[in-house]
Amino acid sequence: MLPSCRRCKRLTWLAALCCAMSFTAVEALFKEPLRPMLMPKTVLTRSLGGAGSQLRGGAQVHPDMAATAHTKTVQEVLEMCAVDPKVGLSEQEVLSRREIFGLNKMPSKERLPLWKRFVAQFDDKMVHILLAAAGISIFFSFFDAQPDEHPFVEPAVILSILILNACIGVWQESNAEAAIDALQSYNPDQAKVLREGKTRIIDAAELVPGDVVEVAVGDKVPADMRVVEMQSTALKVEQAALTGEAASVNKNPSFLSPAIDDELAQKENIMFAATDLVYGKCQGVVIKTGSQTEIGKIAQALTETEDQESPLKEKLDQFGELLTDVIKWICLACWLVNVPQFSAKGLMLTGLREVTWKVWLKGAMHFFKIAVVLAVAAIPEGLPAVVTTCLALGTGRMARRNALVRHLPAVETLGCTSIICSDKTGTLTTNQMSVQRVLVMEKEGYMELEVEGITYAPTGRVLLKNKSVTADDYSSLNELSKISSLCNQAGIVKTQTGTWERIGESTEAALKVLTEKLGAQGAQGMQGDTPVNDYWSSKYVKLATLEFNRERKSMSVLVASPGEDKGTLLVKGATEMVVNRCSKVRLSDGSTANLSPEDKKKLIKFVEDHYASGHLALRCLAHAVLDRKLSASDPRLQDPSKFEEVESDLTLVGLTGILDPPREEVKGAIQACKRAGIRVMVITGDNPKTAETICRMIGVLEEGEAAEGKSFTGKQWSAMSLEEKRKAIKTAKLFSRTEPIHKKDIVELLQVPVEEGGPGETAAMTGDGVNDAPALKAASIGVAMGSGTSVAQGAAKMVLADDNFISIVGAVEEGRAIYANTKAFIRYLISSNIGEVVCVFLSVLLGLPEVLSPVSLLWVNLVTDGLPATALSFNPAEPGIMSLPPRRRDEQLVDGWMLTRYLLTGIYVGVATVWGYVWWMCVNAQGPRMSFRQLRGNMQCMPGTKFANGYGCEVFHDKRPGTLALSVLVTIEMFNALNAVTESKSLLSLPPWANPWLILAVAGSFIQHILVLSWPAAEMIFHVKKLNRHEWNCVLLVSAPIILLDEIMKFFTRLRDARKLVVGH
Repeated sequence: MLPSCRRCKRLTWLAALCCAMSFTAVEALFKEPLRPMLMPKTVLTRSLGGAGSQLRGGAQVHPDMAATAHTKTVQEVLEMCAVDPKVGLSEQEVLSRREIFGLNKMPSKERLPLWKRFVAQFDDKMVHILLAAAGISIFFSFFDAQPDEHPFVEPAVILSILILNACIGVWQESNAEAAIDALQSYNPDQAKVLREGKTRIIDAAELVPGDVVEVAVGDKVPADMRVVEMQSTALKVEQAALTGEAASVNKNPSFLSPAIDDELAQKENIMFAATDLVYGKCQGVVIKTGSQTEIGKIAQALTETEDQESPLKEKLDQFGELLTDVIKWICLACWLVNVPQFSAKGLMLTGLREVTWKVWLKGAMHFFKIAVVLAVAAIPEGLPAVVTTCLALGTGRMARRNALVRHLPAVETLGCTSIICSDKTGTLTTNQMSVQRVLVMEKEGYMELEVEGITYAPTGRVLLKNKSVTADDYSSLNELSKISSLCNQAGIVKTQTGTWERIGESTEAALKVLTEKLGAQGAQGMQGDTPVNDYWSSKYVKLATLEFNRERKSMSVLVASPGEDKGTLLVKGATEMVVNRCSKVRLSDGSTANLSPEDKKKLIKFVEDHYASGHLALRCLAHAVLDRKLSASDPRLQDPSKFEEVESDLTLVGLTGILDPPREEVKGAIQACKRAGIRVMVITGDNPKTAETICRMIGVLEEGEAAEGKSFTGKQWSAMSLEEKRKAIKTAKLFSRTEPIHKKDIVELLQVPVEEGGPGETAAMTGDGVNDAPALKAASIGVAMGSGTSVAQGAAKMVLADDNFISIVGAVEEGRAIYANTKAFIRYLISSNIGEVVCVFLSVLLGLPEVLSPVSLLWVNLVTDGLPATALSFNPAEPGIMSLPPRRRDEQLVDGWMLTRYLLTGIYVGVATVWGYVWWMCVNAQGPRMSFRQLRGNMQCMPGTKFANGYGCEVFHDKRPGTLALSVLVTIEMFNALNAVTESKSLLSLPPWANPWLILAVAGSFIQHILVLSWPAAEMIFHVKKLNRHEWNCVLLVSAPIILLDEIMKFFTRLRDARKLVVGH
């Protein structure tokens, strides 16, 4: 039964060999038949801007409808859509249009099957060599006449490593698709549509161009729509996630855009899919669905954008290709140089006395196996695992800095970031509108007050010349508090987590916060989260609301004490419109003065010069009151055309300046970026005036620095030629009014390599909105805000949990330290592998017996070297690392001098290892003490030959000389790990215990090695034997000089760096 079992086992391994060695052929076999499956499905929908779409029944959608709807009147758009707004489309028309335009769904990229993703992970030259080594090892295990006791240990270890790395790769790719999946959540599930004269609720995916849809406050817009009828006095949409505008924007069906190529933010008659209606109610006609919508274009861009490889991966890939080519030639040379010895080795292995082709082939196979050993020795099998571990440890340290890494290579990419392209709203600013200034009148001039706080949290003081004031101090502030609270349809609430959020429109929420900061006379006894607003609500009831409209640019409420039918009209609105309707002004002491036309002009100009432009660029509102009582039954309150008449002869109470303010920590973070040689560029959808103001406040634009040549709009960018764009991005600091495609184009152009005419930047992109997603994915590293949209987070490689821009700077510092540590352990591993190659090649050239077995080499590469290499990830960052400029993306991982150091160290390691073997055989007083010539002639050793201490020819199969050589190799590599604490500094200035984890790792690896030598089972697996004290003394004596050798090379490195610094200056 035993032979049968062994035969079954061998058949199993042969099957595994076929799978391992033939995956390339299998893939080629399947590639052609599966090619149609790999291509994206043909899109059956036509572009809405293409040729006219003839529908059954004769109705035709005009070819220019989607592209020009914002420039056409309501009636023209309805005619172009071939729809009656009172009837809607018929079912037949809907079916016909769906055949042409398809479903209203986001475009998606067809995903590769899991097995193809898994197979793709093996498409690497170094992996191919390891697969070949595993396959050859299995082959020899079956056909070697005297196989080892454990022949499959080596291939099993290699294949296990490769399969584990492939699984990690597939997992990372799956994470990268989260952004596209998250976009689906922005699609509303249902829509209220008019068809065949009846209103019905349908799945939003069933909408087609020409459908008449009703949208009310709180609804998500189901498709790109042209507003055709307002069913309220005002219509406001929150579209920050799409355009980057901080405040909600007004929509108006009567507005006509002056140009077809107007920016998204300028299309005031269009509501975009996935935006939110926050005020009013309307009817619109669908003009774009699915991938043709603006958010659909973002989804399309996400599916078309390929992930950027990290600089480290690029360098490791290049290094791997170079190493692969070198290994192939060395292995071939190793085999060819031994051709004359094939016969002798064959005779020795077979025990025959006559050379036949079988004997020659046996010798050839033996030396071919040694060539495989050489390949195993040359490839740093532990490198992928150590790199992954190092990056994973880096993610842990970054997490403690509130930077959550979703894609491991991103950790290192941050280290060579040369430019940070940042969205403004929600990234550099809080995305929470806040009152920054208050202006009230005095008898002589104006009283200007500053307001603390940059969020919806109702904390902070109102300051007059750095002194805190409240409504108790000035009557006009008390009245302003009343208007801000009551002439308002928003609210602020405290969540269970302790954060504050708004309900309703952001500007009105900011006024609610101001009310809490101002206080109110008589509100001291109120309790709750918003006691001042609660106080005003308890004192007054609303009798009527005169909603905002575009013509008068104001809104007002009629309030009265409970039980009264006459009340006071409170008004707020655009500064110029409200001030011009005022005849009087309330002074700070509560008295009233006349407001002349000259006073109005002077006040409006003051606000424009000091608040609405320049270094503040605030959104200013005027607050007023009608001093005479007004009856709730006044018919003018029901007629919108009379609202302006009602809001006349007002008394001006004060003005407020509102802004989405910069985060407090941003200015310091940008200064830190500048010191580190990192450019900061702002790319936003907001208007140029506000964006430039924010840039000056945070230091992107210096105070007094001209914006010309450094600030551009998306429209200007689109109009530029490629050469003009390349010139612009070299000096640009701000791009405003940008659309998602602009952001992506800018980031991609920044990353064009120098040899292709680009700047060759390594770009980090920060953002929080849906509109940022394509640029986040296109950047070398995308950084999303923790409070941002799930789409942005899915497209990004890193998420800032605290929304803090300074966390990016901390992450860059961590990335630079990780790169330095990565170089340290690569230096350590590669010099060790060079030593192993030198050892195997030198032993072959000298005709020595096998010095190191393949399993021993694997053990050293994966386990013994693994702990110290991983511990090098904990090396402390070099002082002043953030005062250095970022390294170039094309900087070589291994330059000429570094390669020289590798070679010198490796040569010493290899020679010392071989010398350990030779010492035991030729010099060791307790050994055979044969001559070197006898050692080289081991294959001609005749039976009966006697050496010293009673040894015969069987000594060539003794495990102790190989064990001593292995111990020399391990000991030298432990000393070498201590050398790797720093690249250039002496161990006297930066001792190894600066990294205590390294000391523990070296001790652990050495103890591990001693345990292997003492473990009986290891004697069979690794071909080792326990050493005595005399032999250990030799090991230490041969190994210690590596420290002196590296100190000498570090000295020359310091001289070289100093010379570079002098030349640089």
